[in-house]
Amino acid sequence: MILGVSLVAYFAAVLARSEDGWDVSETELDDVETLADLADLARDAAQDDDSVLIFIEQEDAWFAIVRVDGEEDPRIFVSDGAAAARSSYGSVLTDELVDQAGESEFGDLDHLVVELEDSEEAEEADEAADDAAPHGGVPVGPLGDSHLLAEFGLPSEELLALSGEGAVPGDALEEIAEALGCGEVLEAVR
Repeated sequence: MILGVSLVAYFAAVLARSEDGWDVSETELDDVETLADLADLARDAAQDDDSVLIFIEQEDAWFAIVRVDGEEDPRIFVSDGAAAARSSYGSVLTDELVDQAGESEFGDLDHLVVELEDSEEAEEADEAADDAAPHGGVPVGPLGDSHLLAEFGLPSEELLALSGEGAVPGDALEEIAEALGCGEVLEAVR
């Protein structure tokens, strides 16, 4: 870090689906502060209402894929939620995923009320929750929609395998691009 400026290296590319396959271009994330900004970046690259993917990688620590289809809500996959949560662009994605998980897991549970008998049990429960998700509630490992590339020929199981322990995010993105049929084009902008 120099003068308060982070020197963390990111790679980001926009892959816009077209009649001829995928148009790939490297992009800057300097103006991205929210998921809506990222979705707008994707929609600006879209041809008609075709799918647009944004690949993001941080120094072989984690990768993310954001898929935008027209005006639908973005779909997100992050290879390692806890690692991504420690970075500025990654936290934009993980915060959204944790919020979505909270809504789906707890939204229908308003009718349930659980009371702990004493504060000691409450403290133990808090400590256990902190141990399970040590990075502000973001779990270690893959997070998000692992099915977002299935219709393009990359099943969930393969995407999760590319995100497992010991996987190298840069290599994973290359394999994903190969499966999508745009490996050479992605490599050209890398």
